[in-house]
Amino acid sequence: MRRIELCISPVMYDLREIRDGHCTVVVDILRASTSICAAFMAGAECVVPLASLDELPFYRDLGYILASERDGKKVEGAVCGNSPTEYLTMDLKGKRLAYSTTNGTVAILKASSSRRLFVGAFANISALVDAVVACPQDIVVLCAGWKEAVSLEDTLFAGAFISRLLSRSDGDGQPLYAMANDAAVMAVDLFAAAGDDLYAYCGKATHVERLRRLDYDNDIRFALRMDTCRLVPQMDPSEAPRLVCG
Repeated sequence: MRRIELCISPVMYDLREIRDGHCTVVVDILRASTSICAAFMAGAECVVPLASLDELPFYRDLGYILASERDGKKVEGAVCGNSPTEYLTMDLKGKRLAYSTTNGTVAILKASSSRRLFVGAFANISALVDAVVACPQDIVVLCAGWKEAVSLEDTLFAGAFISRLLSRSDGDGQPLYAMANDAAVMAVDLFAAAGDDLYAYCGKATHVERLRRLDYDNDIRFALRMDTCRLVPQMDPSEAPRLVCG
């Protein structure tokens, strides 16, 4: 039986029990993983996650579109920030993005040595589950959180995602997955308690409050909607760190 381990912040990834040969799903609902899905929906060829803003000029000179954010705000000199609804208004067909955010790209790079790495969001949750089930590895779900602290919306997504995996069975009707740690159990219970209105439930989240102050309520609403995207961004094993849609 495959195991599912949840790391509710990047700090926990270094302490995980599942160490080798696993598939990692990185999630940053507000907003990096949702924005990455939106960028590919808009036609992007690839997204290169960067930890430092100092790397941006190098990629600009190579013809990449600069997309970067810090503390919720677009970085000066960037073409776009970290808004999924903004990406959906853009024509990114064939474009390459150099992408750096406060939390999401840090988490992606931390897990970049995984056997497989997928980017997950409520936007692509059904397609993501199908992609992960097709991989016969144990699963580590890594929540980006906020500056290494736990975030409500990422943990809520983890609960929704893990719940769907737990419902999958093999040809004999036996469950494919089992939870490997208490964080996974707590996330599943959190999602069950949240009910159907994720937007209302997440109104108490600190990052929701932060983004509302910056007038990004449309991003919040979009990020908490299920299945607006059928694409699953993943790390390109031949040219990491680079996200593509296979």
